[in-house]
Amino acid sequence: MASGSTEITSVWTKPARERRDQPTLSRDQIVAEAIALLDADGFDALSMRKLGARLGAGATSLYTHVANKDELLELVVDQVIGEIPLPAPDPERWRAVLHEQADGLRATILAHPWITVVLSSAALTSLGPNMMRLTDSMIAIVEAAGFDDEAVDIATNTVFQFVVGSCGNEAAMMTTIARSGLPTQQWVDQVKAASETAAQQYPRLHRRYAHQRPQVVEEPANGVLSRFTQAIDLILDGAQARHAR
Repeated sequence: MASGSTEITSVWTKPARERRDQPTLSRDQIVAEAIALLDADGFDALSMRKLGARLGAGATSLYTHVANKDELLELVVDQVIGEIPLPAPDPERWRAVLHEQADGLRATILAHPWITVVLSSAALTSLGPNMMRLTDSMIAIVEAAGFDDEAVDIATNTVFQFVVGSCGNEAAMMTTIARSGLPTQQWVDQVKAASETAAQQYPRLHRRYAHQRPQVVEEPANGVLSRFTQAIDLILDGAQARHAR
């Protein structure tokens, strides 16, 4: 018995729909308004009905351009990814250039924190042209260092996944601080004090909390950026060590 094949369903694998009449809304208008809604109210606020209301149209008008919410999310993610600057590869400064690329990705994600939810749940975002340009750029940066294909793939994938994951945690912390109504330093002090107390039965963890408590954090992004930079360096150190072997 012959096995059947399942076609991948993505907005990027479908031909553009043709219409003889002029549609009231364009795809660009729909995507721009969806991004504005997501930025203002977060991932859970997006629905085709609510988006249609914001555009002064019924949800059915949106289906002229996208079949469902998943296809809309593919479009909005790719539009946002297109905001990221793509630095030119430089074999002499490849680490600095990759840091620049990671910083650009981080800044864009934190400007649109809902994107971490989409990237963790929608694998087909990788098919978007802007996402492909970003991926190709990261590959070119690491290739310039002379690494083999396997090391390039591991390094670029690891850096990308780390940025997305760490930004998800960072965005969640910033949202929690904002909702608390407390100054950043006061919130940090309270959480560290509570963590130190709760970790008393775990000596290694408790020692770290106790050591970190005197630190002053003026803005959450500042302290995180230092750790962020160090973490990227650890990944690149591993890539260089592998290449040297």
